[in-house]
Amino acid sequence: MNDYLELIKQAALTNSIESEEITLYISEGSFKINTYLKNNIVHFVGETCSKLEIILGGKVTIERIDESGNLMTIAEFLSGEILGGNLLFSKNPHYPMTITAKQPTVILEINKDRLFQLFSDNHEFLKSYLEFVSDHATILGDRIKHYVNKTIRESVMCYLDYERRKQNSNNIRLEITKKALAEKIGVQRTSLSRELAKMRNEGLIKFDAESIEILTCDDIVKTVS
Repeated sequence: MNDYLELIKQAALTNSIESEEITLYISEGSFKINTYLKNNIVHFVGETCSKLEIILGGKVTIERIDESGNLMTIAEFLSGEILGGNLLFSKNPHYPMTITAKQPTVILEINKDRLFQLFSDNHEFLKSYLEFVSDHATILGDRIKHYVNKTIRESVMCYLDYERRKQNSNNIRLEITKKALAEKIGVQRTSLSRELAKMRNEGLIKFDAESIEILTCDDIVKTVS
C-alpha cells in the first residue's frame, strides 16, 4: 500500500490530494489499483469507458489494426499520464482503439462519483485534469492525422522529419527497432524494409541497424509540409 501511495503522490494529476484522503479512497474502493503484465490488454476496442485511469508505472500503447491487418501504434503513454479523460463524459464513451500494456504496468482507477467530488473540492486537481485532457486530445489528433491514409514512404518521411527536428541532425539514431517502427506507422516489417531499400537506392537515405541518415533533406520537408 505504501509503495502505491508514493506512486500516486508522484503523479502530477493526484499530487494535490492529501495522503490521508488517498488512503481513505483506496479503502472504500473509489480508488482502485490495477496491475497488468506485458502485452496484457487494458481495454478492448468498443469497451465502455466508465472511470478515469492514471498510469502509475509502466507503458501502454493505443493501437489499431487497418483493413490489411497491419498493426499501427497511434500513441504511447507513460507514468503520470491518463487514460479515458477525453471519453469519460462523452455521449459515446467507448474506446475507439485497443489499449495494451507494453511493459508491466500499474494503473490507478478513479470512479466517476469520486472524480466529480474531486472536481468540486479540489480546484488544483480540476485544473490539472483539464490540462491533461486538452493536451492528450491534441496529441492523439496529431498522431492520427500524421499516419492515417498516408503511403508507407510518406509515413517514413514524417517519422524521419520528426526525429531530424528532435535530434537536430540528419543522421538519426534509431531509438526503436525497425519492427517497432513498422508497428508505429502501421505496416508489416517486410514492407518497411522494402521501402527503406527503395529510398536508399534512390539516394534519399543511408541506413544501418542503428541509424538512418537523410541525404536529401528537401525531399523530406516537401513530403511532410
